Amino acid sequence: MVASVHNYAGTEEKSEAFHYSQAVKFGNIVKTSGQGGWDNSGKVVPDLKKQVELAFSNVEKALQAADTRLSWKNVYAVRSFHISLDETADYVIENFRKFTPERRPVFTCVEIRKLGIEGMQVEIEVEALIES
Repeated sequence: MVASVHNYAGTEEKSEAFHYSQAVKFGNIVKTSGQGGWDNSGKVVPDLKKQVELAFSNVEKALQAADTRLSWKNVYAVRSFHISLDETADYVIENFRKFTPERRPVFTCVEIRKLGIEGMQVEIEVEALIES
């Protein structure tokens, strides 16, 4: 089985510059890179609540770049990385309830010192299953 790599509109420049992909599809599993709160032009928005909302939306874009059938409904594992859990955890949980109202994926939540893109406060990485 061969893995295929995928990016969505607006992420190609970073993918090329940093030599990575937004999603990898291997059989019926898709894994995403950490998705942050950037807009369609790739700029991180300064508003913290909006960053988290965009990160969740960008997760879905990465999943759909790999397979158009995918959405948050297919996500079974989530890892989130936070500069400050005290400031962002509630926003992440709020978006979990919004994006996965009927499912509860496994979840690892980590506070760290710094993320890969200046200004990012949260990064969300997922794994999803393509159901037959």
